[in-house]
Amino acid sequence: MNWTLIVDHLPALPEMVLLAGASALMIVDARSKDPQRRATYIGAQLVLAACLLATGFVLWGSGAEGERRFVLFDGLFVADLMGHVLKLVCYAAVSTALVYSRRYLLERGLMRGEFVTLLLFSLLGMMVMISANSLLTVYLGLELMSLCLYAMVALDRDSPLATEAAMKYFVLGALASGLLLYGMSMIYGATGALNLNDIALRLAVMAGNASDRHFLAFGVVFVVAGIAFKLGVAPFHMWIPDVYHGAPTPVTLVVGSGPKLAAFAMAVRLLVNGLLPLAQDWQLMLALLAVLSMAIGNITAIAQTNIKRMLAYSAIANMGFLLLGLLSGVVGGNLRSAPDAYSTALFYAITYAIMSVGAFGMVLLLSRAGFEADKLEDFRGLNRRSPWYAFLMMLLMLSLAGLPPTVGFYAKLAVLQSAVAAGQVWLAVAAVVLSLIGAFYYLRVVKLMYFDEMSDSQVAALPETGMDVRVLLSLNGLAILFFGLFPYPLLNLCLKAIEAL
Repeated sequence: MNWTLIVDHLPALPEMVLLAGASALMIVDARSKDPQRRATYIGAQLVLAACLLATGFVLWGSGAEGERRFVLFDGLFVADLMGHVLKLVCYAAVSTALVYSRRYLLERGLMRGEFVTLLLFSLLGMMVMISANSLLTVYLGLELMSLCLYAMVALDRDSPLATEAAMKYFVLGALASGLLLYGMSMIYGATGALNLNDIALRLAVMAGNASDRHFLAFGVVFVVAGIAFKLGVAPFHMWIPDVYHGAPTPVTLVVGSGPKLAAFAMAVRLLVNGLLPLAQDWQLMLALLAVLSMAIGNITAIAQTNIKRMLAYSAIANMGFLLLGLLSGVVGGNLRSAPDAYSTALFYAITYAIMSVGAFGMVLLLSRAGFEADKLEDFRGLNRRSPWYAFLMMLLMLSLAGLPPTVGFYAKLAVLQSAVAAGQVWLAVAAVVLSLIGAFYYLRVVKLMYFDEMSDSQVAALPETGMDVRVLLSLNGLAILFFGLFPYPLLNLCLKAIEAL
């Protein structure tokens, strides 16, 4: 046995563990006779715990607080601190989604092995995207994640809404993948390289030639379009409201958390690691996408009466804020502010995932058999039924609105500071104005919970949930407050992760 070969590939241990665990779970579930799928559920959580330990082992083995960078498989795969941090957050999001969703799925007969295994394989796709160091690996991870998500959206085959949402997601997703692949092919044709580091080196030489730059900029347009679709920013946002609304709420929770982190990692790998010499071109595109996303997301959300659609437009607006950090890194060819800007974008992506998981967790908490708590009216008088859950939901809404003392306030403030430092004052002013407009629909939920009476169709008692759901949801809500009061440990970790790129 070649032990040197094994040791050299240990940085990919989390992916190996997840692949082996997900494959084993398919076999276990095929032989299971338990309608509640206890073995499958517990097995999935154990696989996620094993991935967590494997990532911790790789981090511990890298030394220097994880700042060492490993490149494997002839440059296709990279293991660095940013990848480890994003993978850890993805594990937490997927594990939390399983806990929040179990009662909902059991009551509707959807707690099947397909949901669990598709969820784990979509996580594997996210991890491959996060660690991609080549155009090939980016596309491989993207398609693995996307195909699993298409199937998960259509999990409830008896629901016309879910079927329609899955078809829209599939068709538009295929179009976006084609755009991304076309852009990648143009960049490969110009540079003759697939490795992102090699592409950056060759672009540094070619970017000074006007004819080469025009050709490359054309390819960058298609790459940015593909990234914009996966992030869900305007005008590539058409799929988000329908998918968020039509998919079962557990699937909406998954789509709104982990894939956003993977798309952010894809943007950093492609734009920062690979296409940094063309920053002046893609920064202008991101600026336009950011303004459109914040405007369309915040203004359209005001008219929504369905909380899942409201959170969909909220996601569009928040991804616009995320782009502010990405476009503020390079100022006139100077990279001095790049670590601060990109670290604030990473901080924003992580905190948004925490907020999104908590918000959809509250929707799942209030749902029961035969009743989807997906309308704003369903939150009327929640304070009278459960002051604690109303308080948690208030924290989540205030954080999404960017109000103190929640983490959403500090995340938005950090991104705005990066934009101002980069000289993008007009973008920062536009972001503040549009955030003030967007605060209305978040505060409307708080008003419904605390100042409106329950409707006749609502029951006085909340659906019964397990202790694990109550504890985890409470921790989820309190994390919003904790990171809002003490943001610097997480922000410093994000800064180290970006500096280690």
